[in-house]
Amino acid sequence: MNGVTGRMGANQHLMRSIIPIIRQGGVAISDGETIMPDPILVGRNAAKLEKIAAAAGVKNWTTDLDKALADTRYQIYFDAQTTSLRVPSVTKAIAAKKHVYCEKPTATTTKEALSLYALARKAGVKNGVVQDKLWLPGLLKLKFLKDAGFFGRILSVRGEFGYWVFEGDTVTPQRPSWNYRKEDGGGIIIDMLCHWRYVLDNLFGGVKAVSCLGATHIPTRRDERNKPFRCTADDAAYATFELEGGVIAQFNSSWSVRVRRDDLLTIQVDGTKGSAVAGLRECVIQPYTATPRCVWNPDIDNPVDFLGTWTRVPSHGQCDNAFKIQWELFLRHVVKNEPFPWDLREGAKGVQLAELGIKSWRTRAWVPVPELKKA
Repeated sequence: MNGVTGRMGANQHLMRSIIPIIRQGGVAISDGETIMPDPILVGRNAAKLEKIAAAAGVKNWTTDLDKALADTRYQIYFDAQTTSLRVPSVTKAIAAKKHVYCEKPTATTTKEALSLYALARKAGVKNGVVQDKLWLPGLLKLKFLKDAGFFGRILSVRGEFGYWVFEGDTVTPQRPSWNYRKEDGGGIIIDMLCHWRYVLDNLFGGVKAVSCLGATHIPTRRDERNKPFRCTADDAAYATFELEGGVIAQFNSSWSVRVRRDDLLTIQVDGTKGSAVAGLRECVIQPYTATPRCVWNPDIDNPVDFLGTWTRVPSHGQCDNAFKIQWELFLRHVVKNEPFPWDLREGAKGVQLAELGIKSWRTRAWVPVPELKKA
């Protein structure tokens, strides 16, 4: 597990995925067979690695990636490093015949992302990319509603994502400073459009075209040493997507916005028979038969309790951590060859959309999204 000294690698992947899988007794695949992870932690900071390993109860850690890749005990390479370091490390892992599972974006260009997929295919190693939001309880409820025909014909999808990331002058920032430096692989377009690609493709229809406007709203921030630096990457993105079937999707993504909605991410889906709004965990619906008849009259207080006309979708059972769910699926894919469609090619689709979003911003034009070639 490379990059576990970072926030995502340590929290979501190690402490909330792999360690709980170990503590539950592994992943049971039959009455007499269980997959039990045995991780080795890899990073560049020995002191941090030692501390994280102790907290997780993991015995093995190293700052020598080549040594870890040469160890035949380890069959899977996982990468949660900064984006700019991912391509060379994953390339090394594939050359060492390791199965690869990695965070997104898998690269900063579509060409590099596709090259990783081609290398993995040629080497015959299994590969996957984290696409965690597909297993969020709120989005699972959206999928349930869509599969049940609740929406009728889907017309539009509107997503609002983000929160205020403090600059560091008065309050400690919640995100690493490299996120705001283009030269280090930062930027909200390359980060979040990778997410919106797999959410849209899997839930609402393939993306056919994109129009995107980016912005760097906060020009200077402070880094981990409390030193000011100039932000060279975008911290907000305002994107519109044309999907298959005529669906229009709009997603605002920002690290410079204050939240006045139900959650850090909300997705509203409007259809001919009903609408739904999902957050990370909850989802509310308004069917056609319960839709209020609104009349525009700004001269009086509106008589409609808009929030009160929505009904909460019940939860059926306890939902596990979204990252952990996908980890278990990937482990089953490696050991039992069970289907795992979220491979490096799917990851490349996200990079492609981000790259085309940046092109749209630069040219101030709609940009078509061509189908990626298969290896």
